[in-house]
Amino acid sequence: MRLAALGGAAACVFLGSWTLLHHLWYTAPGIVDTPEYQSYAHQIVDGKVPYRDFSVEYPPGALVPMLAPDATAVPGDFGSYGHTFEKWMAGAGVVMVLLFAFALGGLEPTLERSLVALSIVAVSPLLLGNLVLSRFDLWPAALTVGAVGALVREKRAVSALVLGAAIATKLYPAVIVPVGLAWAWRRWGRDAAVRWLGLVVAVVVAAYAPFFVLSPGGVWHSMSTQLSRPLQIESLAGAVLVAVHNGFSTNLRVYTTISQNLAGTGVHAGEILSSLLQIGVLVALWVAFARGGQTRERLVAYAAASVVAFVAFGKVLSPQYMVWLIPLVPLVRSRLAQLLLVAGLVLTQVEFPKRYWEYANNLSPGVGAVVLVRDLVLVALAVLLVRQPGRERVEERALLVPGQTA
Repeated sequence: MRLAALGGAAACVFLGSWTLLHHLWYTAPGIVDTPEYQSYAHQIVDGKVPYRDFSVEYPPGALVPMLAPDATAVPGDFGSYGHTFEKWMAGAGVVMVLLFAFALGGLEPTLERSLVALSIVAVSPLLLGNLVLSRFDLWPAALTVGAVGALVREKRAVSALVLGAAIATKLYPAVIVPVGLAWAWRRWGRDAAVRWLGLVVAVVVAAYAPFFVLSPGGVWHSMSTQLSRPLQIESLAGAVLVAVHNGFSTNLRVYTTISQNLAGTGVHAGEILSSLLQIGVLVALWVAFARGGQTRERLVAYAAASVVAFVAFGKVLSPQYMVWLIPLVPLVRSRLAQLLLVAGLVLTQVEFPKRYWEYANNLSPGVGAVVLVRDLVLVALAVLLVRQPGRERVEERALLVPGQTA
């Protein structure tokens, strides 16, 4: 009951923070994605089929938060769509806060821990800035923390169904599936784990199946476009190459696809190294979690670390990816991890959107330094999340299966 009241209060603070994004220094013009969303929505309303009649870069579930504002906006008025989209996303943010409180409650936190964690999530719009107004990432972030919360509370079917819905909306929650599978196998047994995984897959397949039947090529193009994206300028490898370029005048240039990307000296090596690091770190995290004790604290720590590692080491690090971390990292019992998250959010706001084009057009050394520091903060955060305090190690040993070592 206490945490429910705190969650409600945090949701109110979130809405207050959202309102402030239209005032103070947040009123600077942003770089928005809503024109693309509105274009998708209008084409669907006109009877066109996504993936078959027009290209879509997102999974099918993403069409829901794009269509919803169109249903309540003034037809043909982009300004109306943008304002309505903000309202829908404010609602998604409230859902995220409440589901975060639900997940946090499963950890049986102290009052102090609850207040700190909920405060970070509640004021996150002010920390990250007005980019949250025109991206739909709050919705998959809400679904993801809801799925983690259901796992924490041992709600088997609910966790699988919600995680599947999150993956069908934005692919990144898939990195939590191996953590959830290990949790299910060790806590509930092999058969239950297989059923859990089957439910996750079934939801994703159900979302994709109608579009795949109508246009398998269109669906594959959407997925392959995301998986084969080039090295983006804000990624860790990209920021390192920009720093080297600014220090030693290497041959480096920027070109645009669906993002601003790098070409030139060291870029191909950077792409390969990013992919290897991302995959290697994720596999190491999954194996470490599966081999260790299955405690609720480790579950949220490794779920958060998997998403952070996916973001930190990827070839692409768009600013809205930081939204994915907001409801996961504060679940972890580490003040330093929470401080690193806050630092990462603030550094992202310093760079985007106000100074982004300085970086993209001129490879500004100052803005590049901010991006590089932010990326290194994320690397440190990924490491810190899985460093367990002594008390947690003792708790794990009690939950290891006989004959297994941590």
